[in-house]
Amino acid sequence: MTFKLVSPAFAHNGSIPSQYTCDGDDISPPLAWSDTPYGTKSLVLIMDDPDSPDPAKPERVYVHWIIYNISPITRKLPLNGATVLPVHALHGTNDWGKQAYGGPCPRIGRHRYFFKLRKQLAPAFANGAAAWCGYNSPTSRPMRNGIKKREASYFVFFAFPFPSE
Repeated sequence: MTFKLVSPAFAHNGSIPSQYTCDGDDISPPLAWSDTPYGTKSLVLIMDDPDSPDPAKPERVYVHWIIYNISPITRKLPLNGATVLPVHALHGTNDWGKQAYGGPCPRIGRHRYFFKLRKQLAPAFANGAAAWCGYNSPTSRPMRNGIKKREASYFVFFAFPFPSE
């Protein structure tokens, strides 16, 4: 059994439809997962862009969306699920400084967007401190681009100017 993350809205390695971007409604896509690893106490969902600000010269990984304290029995987030989170789940602060979904909105070039679902061996801090379990700490930054055994990953592309659909 492999921990797997999918979206019925777009294909892995495909293009993300405009409704999930700043060029459209900027709503979160539906996501589903299966085979959550044994011993999982909670899950963290992270959407990031490793090509910021320019894919030709990336300077940083830009975090678009974080949800933490997702119950291990939860199996999906519906369309626009960022507006109604599962019980006990909370938003972490993204790189826009908001606790919300922020869809793709590149200023230049074709960017990759990774949706990562990470197994946590303990629930995240209940008070919201370190809301995304140290994802942006100096010691965890190298883990951002690598797929770990306890992480399910799914990625899509989005380009500016917006390609024809």
